[in-house]
Amino acid sequence: MNMFEVTLVMLLIIVLSIRKMNIVLVLTLASIILGFLAHMDILSMIETYSHGIMNGAEIALSYALLGGFAALISYSGVTEYIVMQVIEKLNLSSTKKHKIIVKIILIMILTTLSMMSQNLIPIHIAFIPIVIPPMLSLFNELQMNRKLIAVILTFGLTFPYMLFPFGFGQIYHKTIQRAFIDQDVTIPFNEIFYAMLYPALGMLIGLVISVFVYNKDRKYRKAFEGGYNQNKVNHKFNNNNNKSKPFKKYDIVVILIAIISMLIVQLYTDSMIFGALCGILSYFLFYIKQWSLLDSKVIEGMQTMAYISMIMLSANGFSHVLTESGKVKEAVNEIGKLENSPDSLVIFVMLIIGLVITLGIGSSFATIPIIGSIFIPLGLELELSLTSLLIIVGTAGALGDAGSPSSDSTLGPTAGLNMDGQHDHINDTCIPTFIYLAIPLFIFGWVSAVIFA
Repeated sequence: MNMFEVTLVMLLIIVLSIRKMNIVLVLTLASIILGFLAHMDILSMIETYSHGIMNGAEIALSYALLGGFAALISYSGVTEYIVMQVIEKLNLSSTKKHKIIVKIILIMILTTLSMMSQNLIPIHIAFIPIVIPPMLSLFNELQMNRKLIAVILTFGLTFPYMLFPFGFGQIYHKTIQRAFIDQDVTIPFNEIFYAMLYPALGMLIGLVISVFVYNKDRKYRKAFEGGYNQNKVNHKFNNNNNKSKPFKKYDIVVILIAIISMLIVQLYTDSMIFGALCGILSYFLFYIKQWSLLDSKVIEGMQTMAYISMIMLSANGFSHVLTESGKVKEAVNEIGKLENSPDSLVIFVMLIIGLVITLGIGSSFATIPIIGSIFIPLGLELELSLTSLLIIVGTAGALGDAGSPSSDSTLGPTAGLNMDGQHDHINDTCIPTFIYLAIPLFIFGWVSAVIFA
């Protein structure tokens, strides 16, 4: 019954989000319902929810500062300059063949950038508000379906950490290893990579399928036109009132210094907050006479990320209520009743529970400790192989990250693609990423876990 209750709450979140209820309100309402089901009094639920919000304050501030930093990069005009050069060349040769070639190049670039943000240069979603908004006009010119862009970005934000043991991937793999160590099971660190190869293949195939599904042209209004607040963006295409400053070579030097300093500080301090602050300070140091203007740009950038920060805060509150309610642990414990069932059924239920939990929490890293404490002892009792157990835990933890309304892997792409108000978070990001990334991951994870069982 507890598993039913948890699933019901998750379905409520999905249904209300699809029906266009504000996701912050949805998560708050879900927290209240969870508290009621767990027999928590209203004051305890509010205290638990508030405590979860406080735990997410660091992430929220990080996103806001990254928005400010991205606004300064955009204000410099460098990204707009590059995109406009591409658009001009595209207009010189606007044949169907040429457009297809440009689309393929863009797909490869965006996939590479998003994957690098997890392993090689671990800045996570920080690159999205810098790179994506200036490219919206190019996407419109090519009539690219933004659902495909969302799938590409979410793939790049989830696939690398799940598979490669570097950057955020090292953290994820160590989290899995720690879950096994806590159950007195020692596993070689490199074994996790080999185990995750099989389920990760499902995401790769799903990405390829999405490219063919969303290859048809889709028309959008010209970026940042049609009545949207121009002050919320730092650039505007296809008009003569460009809000960006004239682009100069000096700006390239400042941008490089700002980005490099941000990366160094972030990697050294392991803090996105201080990394973004360092990048912002670099601008203020090199443009001393423009402080008032720079300040207004930083505020505008922070405003564009404020809603994302609000969602992350409410998601943290919901996650804390979900954990403290005990419903997740009770639901996971119910798997023990299936110990006499076929391995394929037990593994299927394990993955379903991982999917439900991650969809609600929005964090694969937070899901691993929750499910590991039950999945691993149960798997050992069922005499599943170590490879099969690694596949189950690693896949179950990552399943809902692609598709969760409260995951930064979906919120990040939406923040960039919806800068002109033409990209819906649920219909254009969450549903496509769930279909083409989460479902193939589930299928390949289940089949490979059964094969190695």
